Amino acid sequence: MMQRQPLGDSVKIERTAMTLREKVLNALRNAILNFQLLPGDRLVERDLCDLLGVSRTSVREALRHLESEGLVDYMEGKGPRVAIITMEDAREIYELRCSLECMIIELFTVRASDEQILDLEYALRKLHSRLEAGEIVPILEAVTAFYDVLFEGCGNSAACNFLRQLQARISFLRATSVSQNNRYKNSSAEMADIVEAIKTRDPAKAHAACLEHIKRAADVALKVLAEQQGDTAPAQVEIRSPLQVDFPQIG
Repeated sequence: MMQRQPLGDSVKIERTAMTLREKVLNALRNAILNFQLLPGDRLVERDLCDLLGVSRTSVREALRHLESEGLVDYMEGKGPRVAIITMEDAREIYELRCSLECMIIELFTVRASDEQILDLEYALRKLHSRLEAGEIVPILEAVTAFYDVLFEGCGNSAACNFLRQLQARISFLRATSVSQNNRYKNSSAEMADIVEAIKTRDPAKAHAACLEHIKRAADVALKVLAEQQGDTAPAQVEIRSPLQVDFPQIG
C-alpha cells in the first residue's frame, strides 16, 4: 500500500545556480515521486505557493510542465491534481518498456565500447548503494544515470527518446515498485544480472535478464495499484516482448 510521506521544510526552495523554474518543478515532481503528494490529491496553487515560498506564476508553470510529463492532470471545474495512473496505463507502459528496453539492452550488448560497459558497472555500483539507503528520489536519479549509459551506447536515439517522453510516469511506477518491502534487494540483483549478461556480449542472455527484471517490477507495481484503486481483477499481467533478433554491428 502506498504510504503518504509528510510534506515539510524539505520542499522549501533554496537558492542555487539552478533557475527558480527548475527548482519549483523539481520540488513538485519529487514530492509526487516521494509520495508526499498522492495520486488524486488536488494541487491548490495558493497552498503550493505558501508551501514552496514562490509566486503563483512559478507554480503554474511547473504544474503545466508536470501535466506534459503525465504526473498532473486538470479536472474540469476543479483545477489540477496529481494524476492517477490506471491499471491499464501501467500495463501499457510496462509492455512498451519490455519492447524498447530489451531492444536497447540488446543493442548496447553488441555495440557498446568496453569503456561504456565499465561506465555501466560504475553506474550499477552507485545504484546498489542508493537502493540500500532506501531513499526514493536518489534511487530514481541513480536508475536514470544507469539508463543514460545504456541510451548513449545502444546507438538508437529514436527508441531512447521515446522512452524519455515517458520518463516521469516510468519513474512513478518504479518508485511504487521499489518502495515495497524488500523489492529493492531483488531489483538490485536483477540489474546486476543484466550487467553480467551484457559483459558476456550475449544479446539473447541480456534480453532475457532485462525481460525478467521488468516483469518482476510490473508484478509488484500492478499489485499496489490494484489495491489502491480497488481493482478486483488479477493484478498480474502477461507482459510480452519481441523475440530476440540479430542486430548488425555499427561501424
